[in-house]
Amino acid sequence: MNDRLSADTALKRVRRGEFLLYSGDFHNAKQLLGAMSRRLPQPAKARSPLEAFRAERRARQLEHETLSRIVVSLDRDYRLGLARAPDTSLACLQVWGAPATDTTVVPLKQLLGMLGAAEWRRKGLAVPGLTGLLHPHYGVYLPTRTDYVELLLSLDEVKGKRVFDVGTGTGVLSFILLQRGAASVQATDCDSRAVACSRENAERLGLGERFQVTEADLFPKGTADLVVCNPPWIPEPPKNRVDRAVFDEGSQFLRRFLEGLSASLAPGGAGLLLLSDLAVLLGLRPAGWLEAEFERCGLAVQWARSTPARHSKAKDTSDPLHMARSRERTTLYCLRPVTR
Repeated sequence: MNDRLSADTALKRVRRGEFLLYSGDFHNAKQLLGAMSRRLPQPAKARSPLEAFRAERRARQLEHETLSRIVVSLDRDYRLGLARAPDTSLACLQVWGAPATDTTVVPLKQLLGMLGAAEWRRKGLAVPGLTGLLHPHYGVYLPTRTDYVELLLSLDEVKGKRVFDVGTGTGVLSFILLQRGAASVQATDCDSRAVACSRENAERLGLGERFQVTEADLFPKGTADLVVCNPPWIPEPPKNRVDRAVFDEGSQFLRRFLEGLSASLAPGGAGLLLLSDLAVLLGLRPAGWLEAEFERCGLAVQWARSTPARHSKAKDTSDPLHMARSRERTTLYCLRPVTR
């Protein structure tokens, strides 16, 4: 297909199950995706936050499945042979490694995401409280929400502490604690991209000697003075790899973290749990569920500090989930094992 194909025709063809190989102008291709997206059905007005959430997820899934059927072809060096196309080689190399075939076919929507991620990785991201820039990788959750970072900055007793960071992602929480005087951090993540990303960022920030990261499920071996975790906060099934940073089906990750926390704490140690209450506001989790889980796992809340959400969607009145997001709060819980 080329620039002569209209968005209406393209949409009809992909809805029939076709994949369309684009061969026209790069900028026109991006406009085509936008025009196709605008033609997709929008969620009906919801009667509750939960209904709005379900409808929004279905709409985003439909958009992903539809637009991913517009594909482009890359050559042996990951170059895109479209008019006015940017250099795509580095972005693809960072994600896929060296090419193994003469041609790679990729959804244009995915390639645009990879190009955007490569630019973030090149420029770096400023995070409040972090000295130096964070360089996120493609496929690793981008820490643009700062409320949980600001809560962590309120900690008084950090100096000299041995820390575990469970589900480290980019490593941002580890780096803030290290820069505030923590003796060492042992971090884990179940995603190899996050492991590579956090390790690279530790070296860039000059923290490599005090930061270790391994690909693992939940806790490192041994015990620590502080165990910090900012788990996925929506108890729903993830639909892709990046979703796992936000979606935790059946709250399995959170439950297992709470169940294993006491065994990973050194005597006198504390767990630091950062969690949004959006799931409660959406009706995905009943009020009081978290407190009941603390009790079930033999944990007591020594103190808790909360802050309202400051991300852009919390202020966007056109967002279908604005009613819930405008009331969202993130809380830092300091947890200790119950002494019997």
